[in-house]
Amino acid sequence: MKTRAVRIYGKNDLRLEEFTLPPIKDDEILAEIISNCICMSDHKAAIQGADHKRIPDNVADNPTLLGHEFAGELLEVGAKWRHAFEPGQRFTVQTALNYKGSLDAPGYSYQYIGGNATHVIIPNEVMEMNCLLPFSGDAFFYASLAEPMSCIIGSYHATYHTTAGSYDHKMGIVKGGKLALLAAAGPMGMGAVDYAIHCDRRPGMIVVVDIDEARLSRAARLLPVDEAARHGVKLVYLNTNDADELIGLSGGLGYDDVFAYAPVAPVIELGDRILGKDGCLNFFAGPVNPSFSAPINFYNVHYASTHIMGTTGGNTSDMIEALAMMEQGLINPAAMITHVGGLDSAIGATMDLNKVPGGKRLIYTHVSMPLTAIDELESMDEPLYRKLAEIVKDNNGLWCAGAEKYLLK
Repeated sequence: MKTRAVRIYGKNDLRLEEFTLPPIKDDEILAEIISNCICMSDHKAAIQGADHKRIPDNVADNPTLLGHEFAGELLEVGAKWRHAFEPGQRFTVQTALNYKGSLDAPGYSYQYIGGNATHVIIPNEVMEMNCLLPFSGDAFFYASLAEPMSCIIGSYHATYHTTAGSYDHKMGIVKGGKLALLAAAGPMGMGAVDYAIHCDRRPGMIVVVDIDEARLSRAARLLPVDEAARHGVKLVYLNTNDADELIGLSGGLGYDDVFAYAPVAPVIELGDRILGKDGCLNFFAGPVNPSFSAPINFYNVHYASTHIMGTTGGNTSDMIEALAMMEQGLINPAAMITHVGGLDSAIGATMDLNKVPGGKRLIYTHVSMPLTAIDELESMDEPLYRKLAEIVKDNNGLWCAGAEKYLLK
């Protein structure tokens, strides 16, 4: 079986190549990839090469496949797994395997599995760790978005609070509490707002903070305050970096839960300053610089029981929750996607991710198409783009199952 895939050979060295996959073993599965989303983690891996914790040291001689937010169909199932899976099933993969304590992950560490490919071989450890997840949604791109949504869901579950007079910790955000999301009008922040409004442990108030007015306006249009109010949540969008203003908005007591969605010291400092008693600051955005740091008020750590944590990735149960909520129509992470392209645009999309404004880049691996901003489809002349623009316009400006089906057809 031939595949066409983006392989990494080292720092800033990505190559789109065609090569032959070996025959699958009895404990492996052959699969076709249909969609893959590109995020900042892919960009970090591309620029760091073997210095990245998930990229092998010998990648120059044994290149691996990039892309960890993918979905597709199973083609051939090895004998070991025929009791659990069958050809034709749609699937996605929880790539944070944690197999025997290793950081190895599909989309970073393996020669034959990654999202920016037409065909892949799913190794035994994916199934061993229960990380091959079937889904029954009506579009592949939703399953591609299950991985980033699982990261968001995991961060909400991992946040914790103390219990006065005991050593017990209460896991999760404070139900009915005050939640601040900083630098959160981007793709992951929007997913976080969507989940907070529609999950079963809702805060009473969400304040979404960003200093990009255009991003805030888009977020407010796609996740309106009246939708939050319908679920008993007060939602506020605010362009500010003023801690006093934010504390005042909280009623003067600060916030129970604060999430930082940008690896920028002022954002961390702002989050620390607005924590209320027993408040938890989750540093969600992973920095590239291993020496990244920011000042923290340890007086409040001691006397106000404030605490700081960070999460990276979600686990399998988080991903199953994401898939279930999408299948039930409870969340719609399509707002994360701002650009669509074919496999031939994947390298440029990955390398330029920090230079071109926008959210997630959605790649369809069997399509040849330049990376195209969804909000620019209407201005393009080709019939394909005009039709896609019509479909998207009828869906509140969001990529959707109808657009995917038309493009793939």
